[in-house]
Amino acid sequence: MAIEVGQKAPDFELKDNHGATVRLSDFRGEKAVVLLFYPFAFTGVCTGELCELRDQLPRFQNDDVQLLAVSNDSVPTLRVFADQEGLEYPLLSDFWPHGETSRAYGVFDEEKGCAVRGTFVIDKDGVVRWTVVNGLPDARDLNEYIKALDSL
Repeated sequence: MAIEVGQKAPDFELKDNHGATVRLSDFRGEKAVVLLFYPFAFTGVCTGELCELRDQLPRFQNDDVQLLAVSNDSVPTLRVFADQEGLEYPLLSDFWPHGETSRAYGVFDEEKGCAVRGTFVIDKDGVVRWTVVNGLPDARDLNEYIKALDSL
């Protein structure tokens, strides 16, 4: 079961596509966070979603908001994917321990071995203010994230 609105977002420490450590708690008190889980780099729906975010990045990464995208891919895979697609926001690796952060948020598919499409808008206090979870083949509506951010 996914983390619900009103709950404290579980902290995590993951490596980004450049090997730097990123902690959710680093943004507490500073920025709201759009935390997006996606199944795998280089797949059609994931690439489409992440490129759509890239194309509207100022809405999701600015002085008040940080975008963090998490998959169960390895750091080297995410580095190549970000370079190929021109993604200039952190892609975080939940590779090992495999799916630990995805499980903490309730979006890990045990049968498939990857995260489903879960998105969490987390306020500056670390509280989940909006969430949506879609199945593997179902793309999310970016406009819903924008509405959720505008309501913070």
